[in-house]
Amino acid sequence: MKSINYTLLGDEALAKEYGKKGTATDITIYDKKESDTLRTWTVPTTFPDKIQPLFQSINMGEYVIFHVSKLDKFTGEQIVALDVLGKKKGLLSHSFEVDRNTLLSMIKGTAVEQYKIVEQTDLKKEMDLLEPTSNDGKLKIIVDHCFDVKGVGTVILGKVAQGKIKVYDNLKLYPAGKDVLVKSIQMHDDTVEEASFPARVGLAVKGIGPDDVQRGDILCMPDTVVVSQEIELDYTQSKFFKDNLGEGQMFLVNIGLQIRPVKIISLSPMKLSLGKPTAFEKGDTCVILKPESQSIRIVGSGKIK
Repeated sequence: MKSINYTLLGDEALAKEYGKKGTATDITIYDKKESDTLRTWTVPTTFPDKIQPLFQSINMGEYVIFHVSKLDKFTGEQIVALDVLGKKKGLLSHSFEVDRNTLLSMIKGTAVEQYKIVEQTDLKKEMDLLEPTSNDGKLKIIVDHCFDVKGVGTVILGKVAQGKIKVYDNLKLYPAGKDVLVKSIQMHDDTVEEASFPARVGLAVKGIGPDDVQRGDILCMPDTVVVSQEIELDYTQSKFFKDNLGEGQMFLVNIGLQIRPVKIISLSPMKLSLGKPTAFEKGDTCVILKPESQSIRIVGSGKIK
């Protein structure tokens, strides 16, 4: 079974045309099984009220489907988010009310400039032409939801970010460091013995309860990731964020699907103290956010050194 995951931005109504609504919180996941391919679409349902689900949804897809229905600061914010996360693979469409030349000027020099521009009526056809991507490496699953199912126990929902998972794998849940046994694996309600990148999976697990799990936690083999409360960034400030930064200031950061409060320890080099232990790999992108900002809420970003 092949898997393709899309991040859908701009109009959640489109997702209802493509797939069946599944897990729905501040992000909503739609999926559809067609012949040998399982497709999912993740939508940041509570954006633009909240900036955090935008980054989490973008990090869940290999491809971006971006439909622009109006040109406002939130469209600009989505373009900046896609650019800082380096999301270069996608499709771009817009409504009749949107001036294409203005949109092209907004995306110039960003990752979105590399998207294929298509008519809205052709989005589904163009999506179907996108090929599954590959990522071998050591097993890593990024958790997006976790809950208790009567008669089953703890169930984790997430994406195989790299490698392959098998039934009865003994894994670690980071940053907590707890031992987890995989009892069973499901894909689109079908029980399978194994699943590879980029499959979305439901895992019945032993060793942890829902209270032990947060969105963004990583399931992997021992010592695959670093766990720390302090990070240093190869930092670049957003040209759209005009305020000056200072030591001691508080922000939020996004790393994968993890959201953490942070305090700036040092500006040069940029060092951050995280509110609680966080799991990551060297080179992961960390984005500094200011959710209460009345202008752009994306402060800057950088790779973790």
